[in-house]
Amino acid sequence: MTMTLYRLEGCPYCELVVDRLDELDIDYESVWVEGLHSRRNEVKRISGQRQVPVVVDEDRGITMAESDRILEYLDRSYA
Repeated sequence: MTMTLYRLEGCPYCELVVDRLDELDIDYESVWVEGLHSRRNEVKRISGQRQVPVVVDEDRGITMAESDRILEYLDRSYA
């Protein structure tokens, strides 16, 4: 499984996703992003926007932003 989480240190929404990934025992790679939105070019390239968290599930061809949507996706797909 290839899962990547784009996240920001101290972001409570990112931590919600981290907690769920851990609860579901999903292996993932964290990519730490810059605090300034203007420097999040990699996130924009991947997801079309600069907000985090963003999850990329390469195995299923899914790229998703917004913690509520990500949590719902993880529960629906991996729980």
